[in-house]
Amino acid sequence: MSGEYDLDAGPDPATVAAADPEPDIDEETDEPVYAVGVGPGNPEYLTPRGERAIRQADVVVGFTTVVEFVEDETDAELLTCGYKDEAEALAEFGERVAAGETGTAVAMGDPNHSGYQFVGKVQDAVERQDPEIPVRVIPGISSLQLAASRARTPMEDTEFVTLHKSGDLGADMDRLAAAVTTEDRHLLVLPRPFDRMPGDIAEFLLDRGADPDLEALVLEKLTHDDERIHRFALADLADHAGGTGREDTPFSDLVVLAVRQPVSSGRPLDR
Repeated sequence: MSGEYDLDAGPDPATVAAADPEPDIDEETDEPVYAVGVGPGNPEYLTPRGERAIRQADVVVGFTTVVEFVEDETDAELLTCGYKDEAEALAEFGERVAAGETGTAVAMGDPNHSGYQFVGKVQDAVERQDPEIPVRVIPGISSLQLAASRARTPMEDTEFVTLHKSGDLGADMDRLAAAVTTEDRHLLVLPRPFDRMPGDIAEFLLDRGADPDLEALVLEKLTHDDERIHRFALADLADHAGGTGREDTPFSDLVVLAVRQPVSSGRPLDR
């Protein structure tokens, strides 16, 4: 699949990652490749289990901006890539783990929240060389979890949608609209740089009938030194809609959009 799929025509590599549950662990023979979520970018949010998988690896693969966050945690050889050379880097990674090296792939945040396309590509690259090598996910702390904490949107009352992926987003946008207009749920959204940014999402929700007075928070660079939280009414956020480039939005690509439904304060707790 690596380098050979068309996300508009299929198959989506995320379907490879989600096709089957992980196999049971065999402590005597299990020598897996790990797909590690490195957290939102602050090293304090890298889990000890993830750090160990990175430290013990012979070879680590990932996007350059992700590997930079963990390069001081390991002496492994680092295979860095961007979108254009991702297939080549993963093919080399697959060949090396099939030859007996210990391999770890790294993704920002938690792979379960926005990384299944990458996990699927890693799994495909490994299985092409040796289908007996399992790929196991080590979850990380996602910016979504930080955003839920900052915005006080309990996960059980919130619709999470990631737009941070390639391919058609129609069904995902429909889920956003339904959650806000008919289900009265909070939203946590990972926008897609730079054609589905927070302003574009706000404009879409308003077109679908969302309340223009809903509270919208753009949570930017969470856990970084320059973390910022921008607060809007949904109608005001829509003023930032339009464009497809970095220069067309006031927000960086490291953002989460939270849209809050009104919440009654309820009765004071008895003391």
